[in-house]
Amino acid sequence: MTSMRALRQDSANGPEDLHLAPDAPVPVPGPGEILLKVTAAGVNFADVMQTRGTYEDGPEAPYIAGFEAAGEVVAMGEGVTAPAVGDHVVGTGGGAFAEYMVMPAAGAVPVPSGWSDEQAIGLILNWVTALAALKLGRLAAGETVLVQAAAGGVGQAAVRLAKHYGATVVGTASPGKHDVVRSLGADRVLDYGADPGAADLVLESVGGTAFAVSLAAARRVTGRVVVYGVAGGEAAITNRDLNFRQQIHVIGLHLGVLIEHAPAIFAELMDELRALIAAGICVPGTPTAYDLADGPKALAELEARATSGKLVLLP
Repeated sequence: MTSMRALRQDSANGPEDLHLAPDAPVPVPGPGEILLKVTAAGVNFADVMQTRGTYEDGPEAPYIAGFEAAGEVVAMGEGVTAPAVGDHVVGTGGGAFAEYMVMPAAGAVPVPSGWSDEQAIGLILNWVTALAALKLGRLAAGETVLVQAAAGGVGQAAVRLAKHYGATVVGTASPGKHDVVRSLGADRVLDYGADPGAADLVLESVGGTAFAVSLAAARRVTGRVVVYGVAGGEAAITNRDLNFRQQIHVIGLHLGVLIEHAPAIFAELMDELRALIAAGICVPGTPTAYDLADGPKALAELEARATSGKLVLLP
């Protein structure tokens, strides 16, 4: 096969300019890469930001959208010894909203035994990001964790994990999503902007006006804020704030940067994730599925905060 169906972003005007291309060329894996027959592609807020040209170092239109997928390895590039053709893996790489994509072999993780490809979406981007945030944030049992956007893909994983590690969990979410967050084990669920009280660790992915709430919630001197998203817009903190007003620890997290610059830490996180899967803490996902052609609708609903949990596109 030389051509495939794929979703192409034609401008920086948002999901409305994401269109189905029926004859996009099938990519060829380069050295260190694998070619994946995509069975499920994950939808992330970063995809929305990329469609609007606001994602740092994101692709320039026109481009095949998406960067997270699971599926079957159908070809290997030069130098690749694993995974093998026929293996089912989940990982990241450009052009995931398509029938085929290439991704680095080193970052491809086997789909856990007994899981479908669709259930494994989010294993890396959501579960490992949440785990990294808790580890970099030095969570200790008995501490209080504030999880902003607790109904999202990373947020739901973070709530489950923080409870597993013995924390008291406060989550924020839109009013219609409170029950979802409670069902994951959160001790309290609040609307955005409500006063969450003091927290030892804050997981911050919202940005915008929520960023000030996150900073104010962190306990002075010992409080930590891990920033891993800017969904609600850019917000600033200054050296004057940290010196005179906040006196907190602010930690930046981007999973792609962590994988590239701290592979040993990533390996430790993957070992921990395997243990969590074996213990039944990290469980198969139940994402909301859309047909590939409905990708623009999925992104628009995610941008409007009309969804909860993980969204996937099925080619």
